[in-house]
Amino acid sequence: MDIHALTRELQTKNDSKIVMLVADGLGGLPMTPGGKTELETAVKPNLDALAKIGVQGASLPVCPGIAPGSGPGHLGLFGYDPIQYQIGRGALEATGIGFAMQPGDVAARGNYCTLDKDGLISDRRAGRIASEESAPLATLLRAVKIPGVEVFVEPVKEHRFVVVFRGEGLAGNVKDTDPQAVGKAPLQAIGHDVPSEKAAAIANEFVKQATKILAGQPKANGLTLRGFSGRPALPSYDEVYGLRAGAIAVYPMYKGLAQLVGMKILGKAQTLDEQVDVMTQYWKDFDFFFLHYKYTDSTGEDGNFAAKVKKIEEFDAVLPRVQALKPDVLIVTGDHSTPSYLKAHSWHPVPTLLVSDCCRTDGNTTFGENTAIRGGLGQFKAKYLMTLALANAGRLQKYGA
Repeated sequence: MDIHALTRELQTKNDSKIVMLVADGLGGLPMTPGGKTELETAVKPNLDALAKIGVQGASLPVCPGIAPGSGPGHLGLFGYDPIQYQIGRGALEATGIGFAMQPGDVAARGNYCTLDKDGLISDRRAGRIASEESAPLATLLRAVKIPGVEVFVEPVKEHRFVVVFRGEGLAGNVKDTDPQAVGKAPLQAIGHDVPSEKAAAIANEFVKQATKILAGQPKANGLTLRGFSGRPALPSYDEVYGLRAGAIAVYPMYKGLAQLVGMKILGKAQTLDEQVDVMTQYWKDFDFFFLHYKYTDSTGEDGNFAAKVKKIEEFDAVLPRVQALKPDVLIVTGDHSTPSYLKAHSWHPVPTLLVSDCCRTDGNTTFGENTAIRGGLGQFKAKYLMTLALANAGRLQKYGA
């Protein structure tokens, strides 16, 4: 039986509150053999205190050995099998900024990048260019004209933008143009079926014209496209879990994913403290809160171990404010691991901590990768985290006679 068919059958409503705190890219690795990870190095008294009264484990976003993108990683946390439900990053970004995608549209997430004199990528994120600098570039790129196609270009945040192609007979089964490495030229978009070949040809023409427009920019003089996709159809949180769900995120992509599973986007917070303010404001109105914290991921991608440690400590510092709301179930996890050692998303299981008044504590007194792998939840697929949350919240009836 599909897990959502089961939760539809067994769900029951009560007044319980579930909070899922997602520190993006939380899991890490030591920089030297036998050393400590970023999470284990951080001074995190509040997470360690929760470890004493909770139960932890190591979640697999997709399956062993697979390093997920943020989309699949979050889908798993939300209880949607990321292999069954495939969502491209383009649709997430477009939805997250409020762009109304139509059937047949193909969206792609754009990254501004820095190209050297030979046309090779020297910085994949254009020095993480500030939003104030990057937003006007999206306006410039609206000058791209492709016969028979409407082209929409919208700024997102920092080095990110969204491009949406609207025309007849398009599909999003298109290979990314980001080589995922410096010292290489952007790739050509390649379609894997006839409608996607048409979309790929349009994307390549867009990149050609856009690169000419950006040629004089000091940082963002190039671009890559990722996550080509149309708008997916997903069952909602209310439908499959019986939850009124709210999402509190800063970055549009995570707002987009939350919207696609039926969460309401709450507030316009830009800092972690403001996000907790928003949660407090809406506490009486929702059963489930998803709060996303980005900076544990971006520091890991930068290979900055010390900065990731600091971001974990900043995350830890707001926990007493969340606990003061007295959620019935509190979950701390990540959508994937982003070890500073690898400077990239990885396949390593993600430390996950669950606290409720009926969880079976496991004797751990700290929270980290080594304690998580020995914790009471064991190693489990992330798509089962929501059933664990519902059970601990008393929101699932008994299965069978």
